[in-house]
Amino acid sequence: MTDDKKITVTRTIDASAADIFEVLSLPARHVELDGSGFVQSVDHGDRITATGQKFTMNMSGDHMGGDYQTDNHVTGYDKDHLLAWETAPAGTEPPGWQWVWELVPQGPDSTEVRHTYDWSKVTDKELLKKVSFPLVKESDLEDTLGKLASAVTGS
Repeated sequence: MTDDKKITVTRTIDASAADIFEVLSLPARHVELDGSGFVQSVDHGDRITATGQKFTMNMSGDHMGGDYQTDNHVTGYDKDHLLAWETAPAGTEPPGWQWVWELVPQGPDSTEVRHTYDWSKVTDKELLKKVSFPLVKESDLEDTLGKLASAVTGS
């Protein structure tokens, strides 16, 4: 589903919510999951265990002139059900876009995974002139779900 300020993709993965959450909550795994190609490596990131945590990623993209870092501020955490964070250029406060993962068990070994990229809270007019949202396409998010499925099922 896409609207003018948010993209959500959904996929049912043949794995438990706990197994999927185990992968998502470890920032070091995000490189292998990223369908956009922007994420290069984790700079600092312990396992996510609560809201208020921050993890830093090494990124690369033409929209930022090459290599850069992001600080990701965890805003949503419900073990095995929800992970969310707002992203900002390293050392700055989040300007209003966030990533949300929602896990809905469909049985012991099946989980509906919803992944949302939401930039609806971006209000900085200069940023909106500089950055053409969405930076990440729906197909990139779908690729991310495919990579997540492979990471947790081994296929």
